[in-house]
Amino acid sequence: MPAIIEVEQRSPEEMRAGILKLEAAMKAMLDSQVDLKVEHHFAPGIYMRALLIPKGTCLTGKIHKTEHLNILSQGEMTVWTEGGMKRIQASTVVKSLPGIKRAGFAHEDSVWITVHANPTEEPDAEKLEEMLVVDTFEEFLFHMESKQLTEGAGICHSSP
Repeated sequence: MPAIIEVEQRSPEEMRAGILKLEAAMKAMLDSQVDLKVEHHFAPGIYMRALLIPKGTCLTGKIHKTEHLNILSQGEMTVWTEGGMKRIQASTVVKSLPGIKRAGFAHEDSVWITVHANPTEEPDAEKLEEMLVVDTFEEFLFHMESKQLTEGAGICHSSP
C-alpha cells in the first residue's frame, strides 16, 4: 500500500518563493544539470507524459494551467503537493490544481506520470506544453484573468 508521510507545512506563497529560489540555485549549477527522459503517450482525449527521474535528482516543474492527475508509478519521492511537502511512495495518485508548481527529490529511481485532458486530440507534445503550462506565476495570473474574461464575455443579461 502506498505511503504518504507529511514532511512540512508552509503557506502556498512561502512554498512558491522557496521553489523559485531552489530553481534559481539549480539553474546556476550548470555542471550538475541532468537531462531527464520523457515519454509521451496519447489516447482519445488524453495526453500523458512519463518523466523518468534518477535517484538523487532534485527537480522543479512548470506551472500548470489546468487541473490534472499525477501518478508516482515507481520509486519514492519528497514532493510539494497542495497539502505541503510530502514523502510519497509508488503507487500514489496526486491531484494537481491550476497554478501548482512542484519541487521534488527522488529518494529512489522514480517515474512521475502526468495525465492531462486533450480534448482537441493535439498530437504534438510541444504544442500541448504551450497549451498546458506557463513559466511564471505572472503568466499564470494573466492566463486566469484572460480565461475569466473569455468565459464571461458570452453572458448577456437584459432587464425586462
